[in-house]
Amino acid sequence: MGFVELDRVSLRYGEDGDGTLALEEATLSVAAGEFVAVVGPSGCGKSTVMKVVTGLWPPTAGTVAVNGREVAGPLSIVGMAFQNPTLLPWRKTLDNVMLPLEIVKPHCSRLRSEPAAYAAKARDLLALVGLKGFEDRFPWELSGGMQQRASLCRALIHDPSLLVLDEPFAALDMFTREELWLALQDLWLARRPTVILVTHDLREAVFLADRVLVMSARPGRIIAEHPVDQQRPRRLATTYEPASVAIIHRLREHISAARTSSV
Repeated sequence: MGFVELDRVSLRYGEDGDGTLALEEATLSVAAGEFVAVVGPSGCGKSTVMKVVTGLWPPTAGTVAVNGREVAGPLSIVGMAFQNPTLLPWRKTLDNVMLPLEIVKPHCSRLRSEPAAYAAKARDLLALVGLKGFEDRFPWELSGGMQQRASLCRALIHDPSLLVLDEPFAALDMFTREELWLALQDLWLARRPTVILVTHDLREAVFLADRVLVMSARPGRIIAEHPVDQQRPRRLATTYEPASVAIIHRLREHISAARTSSV
């Protein structure tokens, strides 16, 4: 059994039978410490998978299990980052990163007695993503890429077993995105959480993931998967090498076929 398990999961939004069927008998398994990317056509239910995995939305049918337990509500072992960094504008960078420690058990009870140790941990994370010296800056003093780096640190500060990333780099320019791919790779190699990344960028998926899952058009289900057998740490140039290009082409073909079948 994997660390994350979806078994024939369906989810229909709305309280009656006429709501949107977002997922239909979606099944997937993610091993502990594995980095998995999920791709597919727009509106296929990728973000809905994130909601059921983290317990933010209960499935209509099927079962969701994380770390051997059925998910019955929001999970405290999860770190999340989204397309919008959502940093609190009145808090400085270090304070934004430390925010989950004020909420998640057992850190919330320990924070009062060990503030210096936790602050040092947050500073180490910020240094790992190139934000050393920016701990006392407000979000509006940071670029979009720097805000997203801080958001990644915030998602990891409480040592989550599962990291869920929903299009975290989609709003950034290509050069900044590539810099953050490297930063995320460094974070993952240093901590090895289980990661599920939702993305539309096939280069991003192949660069970061151990395995790429492809979803059908709505109602979504997993229709294909491709392992990425590339040595780590990976270089950006790896995405232009023949092996990576071949995977990207196969993924594109799957997605194109899924879009065509939905028309």
